[in-house]
Amino acid sequence: MTDRRRRVAATVVVVVAAVGSGAWALLPGSAPAATPPAVDVGTATVIRTDLATTTQLSGTLGFGDATPVAAGSGGVLTGVTPPGQVVARGQTLFELDGAPVVLLYGSRPPWRTLAVGVTAGPDVRQLEENLDALGYASLAPDDSYTAATAAAVRRWQRAAGRPVTGRVDLGAVVYAPGALRVQSVAATLGAPVGPGQPVVQVTGTAPVVAVAVPAAQTTLVHVGDAVAVTLPSGTTASARVTTVAAVATGGALSDPSSGSGRPPEATVAALVTLDDPAASGGLDQAPVTIAVTDRTASGVLAVPVTALVALAGGGYGVWVVQPGERHLVGVTPGLFATTLVQVTGSGLSAGDVVEVPAP
Repeated sequence: MTDRRRRVAATVVVVVAAVGSGAWALLPGSAPAATPPAVDVGTATVIRTDLATTTQLSGTLGFGDATPVAAGSGGVLTGVTPPGQVVARGQTLFELDGAPVVLLYGSRPPWRTLAVGVTAGPDVRQLEENLDALGYASLAPDDSYTAATAAAVRRWQRAAGRPVTGRVDLGAVVYAPGALRVQSVAATLGAPVGPGQPVVQVTGTAPVVAVAVPAAQTTLVHVGDAVAVTLPSGTTASARVTTVAAVATGGALSDPSSGSGRPPEATVAALVTLDDPAASGGLDQAPVTIAVTDRTASGVLAVPVTALVALAGGGYGVWVVQPGERHLVGVTPGLFATTLVQVTGSGLSAGDVVEVPAP
């Protein structure tokens, strides 16, 4: 070996603080570069790849916040859809005095009985749109409750086993933007229920993950970001951030239970939706972990972290192994991602073989 290679080999020092106890190094005065190392070593191939680092956040897999559905009229609660069941348009949510209270789709809550002769209004149009969707009418929905509307209502009532009156009494239907999942029952079966009294608590039907993002990490989470959710089973499901609140909560008052007098950590509420809803397995209120990508590097050279050695004069290098020889190449580390690290340096290419500690 040349004197130059002997001098280079002597500049290599132990790598502990930079890459952890799993790294290896040569000490000053170690064997010349052309001589096989005194310690057991293996090899790894320099690859060109994409690297990413992630931050782990805690979340709860469920169906979102529950909201109450109240009775529109009074009566005895004679039936209710059990928790966990999904109710769609035209199906019964609960019963009062033996009469079904039916779910229809729409954004306007019912506020009056609808029958021929009522003042025109958007609540009539909303009812006609549902009768049309259920197949009981062929109307061009408008705001007027006409004889054709009443005829469609009678067909619907007859099919539903309700008294055939041609009118829709207040309390006979409830409206929601879409199908509902019953979370819990808020009233007692067989007990009187008054107008405005909550009967059931409901959620949406799509599984979502609620995440309380620490305020200091909100720069990592954006609507539309792809994330990975680790489920209680240990499997990972792909997902996407769908909402991020604009205002943080907490952090303003001290936490008396902590005994420290320090304010609780401020957080921002976010929702994550699974790409495949079936991946949730129907779990509700289950703890999960969300992996959020915070840094990426695309198409870079990478080696195992343990391939790095620190140089006495500063910087890092890797031992490149070739038939009959090994030589040190100086590199600049970039992104550290799990077991790999991005490296740049002249004289290093994808496919090169580098030394690593033996397993």
